[in-house]
Amino acid sequence: MDRLDVMRLFTRIVERQSFTLAAQDLDWPRSTATQVIKALEKRLGVRLLQRTTRHVKATLDGEAYYRRCMAILGDVEDAEAAFSDAKPRGLLRVDVHGTLMRHFLLPALPDFLDRFPDLQLHLGEGDRLVDLVREGVDCVLRVGDLHDSAMVGRRVALLDEVTCASPAYVARHGDPQSIDDLAGHISIGFQSSASGMALPLEFTVNGMLRNITLPSTVTVTSAETYVAAARLGLGLIQVPRYHVEADLAAGTLATVLADFPPSPTPVSLLYPHSRQLSPRVRVFIDWVTQELAASRDEITHRRAEASSSQNR
Repeated sequence: MDRLDVMRLFTRIVERQSFTLAAQDLDWPRSTATQVIKALEKRLGVRLLQRTTRHVKATLDGEAYYRRCMAILGDVEDAEAAFSDAKPRGLLRVDVHGTLMRHFLLPALPDFLDRFPDLQLHLGEGDRLVDLVREGVDCVLRVGDLHDSAMVGRRVALLDEVTCASPAYVARHGDPQSIDDLAGHISIGFQSSASGMALPLEFTVNGMLRNITLPSTVTVTSAETYVAAARLGLGLIQVPRYHVEADLAAGTLATVLADFPPSPTPVSLLYPHSRQLSPRVRVFIDWVTQELAASRDEITHRRAEASSSQNR
């Protein structure tokens, strides 16, 4: 069996801490994976993996071999990618913020797969923190500031944010014209997956950012529920504008304090420090960057046309 294939299997076992999961990722029979690693350990004359009933862990020799394998595999992929006819291939596991995927990326996904027919894409969805190495994920697309120093992050977009509420909420609590008018208002709390705390509202006042924490009767952890609760008049929210563009157009939500906007929210792709940036991840990052930029330009154009129509 090809030594590079053996290295790929070994590194995936270390990352997944499981023969079964690694074999599934690479579409190998589990029994074959076990025999291949036994033969590898025999050939090298060292024990690379410590097996327990619950998981598999690299020995000290195994950790050293893993680092060498990752460097070699990265160099091989870089060398192959240097040729114009080299095409990214294999399984790409990505964890994506669901709303971003459905709004910006999913409509263009058929074209992406047509361009790279040798790629297989596994899309996980959620807002939770992901252990990329342990869960076998190649990269994640996340909204918000980056705090995980164990990951390499590349910013791919900035999303305009908006403060909004339902017309029923505004009718009941009033339409604030300044930050001081927020006394007596309530917000819908959005719990951060990183801190476990509800995020404050953010406003730009005289060029400076100002955080304000309002009382909340409802706190949520899902972006979809966050917007749905706002439609029901349960409080003020702050979200990327694209997420509520249809609501604003339909009048089910209204912009509040438009002269004091939150700062734009970054969108970033993250991948582990321990991995080379593979051709699979490279083409995905380039595609995501292009699609987010194109979608934002289209939204800006539609908004300008709508404003021009209103002024006629």
